[in-house]
Amino acid sequence: MSFKMLDRIVRDRLIRLSVNLLGATLAALFARASLLYYLQTHRLIGAVFFVEQAWFVVAFLARRPPRASSRRLWAWLLAAGGTFGGLLFRPQGSNPQWGVTAGLVLQLLGLVLVLVSLAALGRSFGFVAADRGLVTRGPYRVVRHPIYASYILIQFGYLIQAQSLRNLLVLLFATSCNIGRCLAEEQVLTDTSDYQEYRARVRWRLVPGMW
Repeated sequence: MSFKMLDRIVRDRLIRLSVNLLGATLAALFARASLLYYLQTHRLIGAVFFVEQAWFVVAFLARRPPRASSRRLWAWLLAAGGTFGGLLFRPQGSNPQWGVTAGLVLQLLGLVLVLVSLAALGRSFGFVAADRGLVTRGPYRVVRHPIYASYILIQFGYLIQAQSLRNLLVLLFATSCNIGRCLAEEQVLTDTSDYQEYRARVRWRLVPGMW
């Protein structure tokens, strides 16, 4: 093995370790905040958010190394924006009762979807566009990117709970990033015959009947 190849392997492992630790740390901080919110308010959504983020902690630490991953800066920026863009939401704005109620329902649906999707993914969970093996079970039988679909549900639910221009722009930003992530991931996977077969079988990326 040449020194150049060894250097590349070490660098890739350091990057992967750093991303895993950063993702797990951020998820742990959000899980802690969700748990405190639940203990203070006893609202179910706080407990569900805690379970979701605790699962993300485990997923970041236990995920398997990719067979191939994107090295393009824009792919990493899309992943960061799609994953953490929702942290820019703020509770200020109009809070109509119908929005609070409907938003809670959408957030709970999104949380259930993300938990079921994470269970289906197992150790194939990823951050940046990569090939960690094709998963076709669970929600992946319906859409090709159910976790990103769950983000949209959760974030749209937040928007109608706290209606403001800022939150609308945050939703558009995060959703645009996640749409970009869909395309970036498919670009990495498109050359594999099993993915081409899967894409022909499961037509929709995020929303059945739309896209």
